[in-house]
Amino acid sequence: MLDNCEHVIDVAAGMAEALLRASPGIRVLATSREPLGAEAECVYRVPPLSVPAADTGDVETLLRHGSVRLFVARARDAEPQFSPDLHVMATAAAVCRRLDGIPLAIELAAARAATLGVEELAARLDDRFRLLARGRRTALPRHQTLRATFDWSHDLLSETERVVLRRLAVFAGSFTLEAAGIVAASPDVPEPDIVATVAQLVAKSLVAIDIGSAVSIFRLLETTRAYALEKLVESGEEGPVARRHAVHYRDLLARAETEWETRSPADWLASEGRGIDNLRAALSWAFGAGGDPPTGVEMVALATRLWINRSLLGECRSWIETALPHVDVASERGLRQAMRLQAALGMSLAHTQGFAHQTADAWNSARGLAERLLDTEYRLQAHYGLYAYHLRTGEYQQGLQQARAFRAVAEISADTPDVLTGDRIIGTALHYAGDLPAARASLERVLANFQRPASRWLAIRFGLDQRTGTLIHLARALWLQGLPERAMRVVRSSVQEALAVDHPTSICFALADGACPIAAVSGDVPAWTEFISMLIDRAARHSFDAWHAHGRDLQNMMSTRLSERAPLSDAALKRLREARFDMIYLPILNNFAACAGARVDACLQTVSAILERAEHNQERWCIPELLRIKGQLIAAKGTPESSVEAGATFEESLRLAREQDALAWELRSATSLAALWHAQGRSAEAHLLLAPVYAQFSEGFATADLRAAAALIDGTR
Repeated sequence: MLDNCEHVIDVAAGMAEALLRASPGIRVLATSREPLGAEAECVYRVPPLSVPAADTGDVETLLRHGSVRLFVARARDAEPQFSPDLHVMATAAAVCRRLDGIPLAIELAAARAATLGVEELAARLDDRFRLLARGRRTALPRHQTLRATFDWSHDLLSETERVVLRRLAVFAGSFTLEAAGIVAASPDVPEPDIVATVAQLVAKSLVAIDIGSAVSIFRLLETTRAYALEKLVESGEEGPVARRHAVHYRDLLARAETEWETRSPADWLASEGRGIDNLRAALSWAFGAGGDPPTGVEMVALATRLWINRSLLGECRSWIETALPHVDVASERGLRQAMRLQAALGMSLAHTQGFAHQTADAWNSARGLAERLLDTEYRLQAHYGLYAYHLRTGEYQQGLQQARAFRAVAEISADTPDVLTGDRIIGTALHYAGDLPAARASLERVLANFQRPASRWLAIRFGLDQRTGTLIHLARALWLQGLPERAMRVVRSSVQEALAVDHPTSICFALADGACPIAAVSGDVPAWTEFISMLIDRAARHSFDAWHAHGRDLQNMMSTRLSERAPLSDAALKRLREARFDMIYLPILNNFAACAGARVDACLQTVSAILERAEHNQERWCIPELLRIKGQLIAAKGTPESSVEAGATFEESLRLAREQDALAWELRSATSLAALWHAQGRSAEAHLLLAPVYAQFSEGFATADLRAAAALIDGTR
């Protein structure tokens, strides 16, 4: 056995061959950082200890991994009372991941955890070589500290290997040989020599290789990179190497910009997405001390498409806000960068912060720049963004104006998919404006003519898969027109299609705007529960803070809906008055009369405020139902005068529902008015009112609304 023989590798190789020639029955086991290169050698690469995935959620699964078991064992050696709970175990697992499963590093870290605590250890791990500095006194000197271990390996390298290793440390993620050649080459180490040197570093276990793809991918383990970065800083080469690294990734993004419509989506994302850690490192350098802000601005402008299509919208917004102050708006190039950054900022803000005024400011800036530069694409982007903003803030007429402006620009460019997108957003705006027949006709026309683009990016370049968006609002129109079963089928299709496209933003739209509201108004509690859970999960996964908060609100709302006598606090009423009203809130408002009790006046004020805002914004689609709910609250007062007023309110609600062709609202209004008349002894009139409305339905007879109507019809015969 020849143990740890890398420092005498040539002698060890000669000894092994001599032994085997002298006696073929001998077997030699040699441990080393690199293969001996001897005749008849079989190489087994000892892997690091296994580390658990970041989302591992239970102690038993964590302890199946050797790195975690070693950490716990060594921590208990140092402190016998060490008995971690799940949170501490998860933090220990994160430490093991950051230490790449290296046994010595984990042993040293576990010993430190006994005095610092696991969380403090994890927080200090950036300074790992100072932190992990006390091993067993009886160990070999090179095994007593983490730095000594790396110093041992580093001292055995040739000068060229040392230079290339420290330059490779600039890569924050994986890299190709091409990238290594561009970034690490210099007059003293020409590019052709980089390939051979990287191969030597792989052989010496200082660079890891993934040979599972067509192009070999390399990376430095995190601890190796931390050591090599120290050497890079000490060498004084950090600035020039970081600049070459940033310029290389800027050039990659520029090349991707010309290919994004022609390359397959999977290929584009795999190649460009793989470099996202390097992009982050390059941007941190560009906008840091001694960096190059103009290069950073160019990179951010080119990277927006990558961030948006990977749904990294919070990150996109952060880098744009960093880049914008450095844009040179005195040049056309700078104006185009500003236009692109403002458009991406508008989209990012919409999904991370919600539809605040900063979102509109960004889209208006993008629109002004696009009109100044006569840029059709960004005029479309800006009109679409402003359309979405106005719809989300309840300004439906302004939203309809922006949708029509979008379609007008699309018609000039004669691009059929864009014209259909214009029809879709016009149909959506008409739905909210209460023109259901026109909305449904527009949306169905889009579906009849829609052909999904060959490029995934064209399908989602406005931030939403257009077919998914069409299905969402068609489902809402169908439900309002009295087709609840068909609406549920369509809305499930919208979720499935968004999942198939694998676009997180489209998935959250399908859930928040379509699936959750339709399930809620249909009274389908299992579906509502399923969709809310999906929304919260997807939003959390992609840091969509606004949608995540909305999902949590829906969960609370569902609990309130299921509790028929839920208390109505001032805070709850205030939130309803101030929230952007949508179909999802109707089950709560519909329950007001049942749970108002002594608070009927406060509930009535809330509904009246929502109704007033809806009328002001010409949000006509929901006005019939809001009037009906207002009538229910008026009737709950129980006086002769309130009964008359409630009847008049129900009749107005019924009239508007018929005017809009909203059969679902017509049924609810007719049911409420018929129930009032029945209680007044006017059962025959109640029957004549409600039975013809009920007869118009062809499906949905198991829904709560139709069951209630059927029971009342039977009771008034």
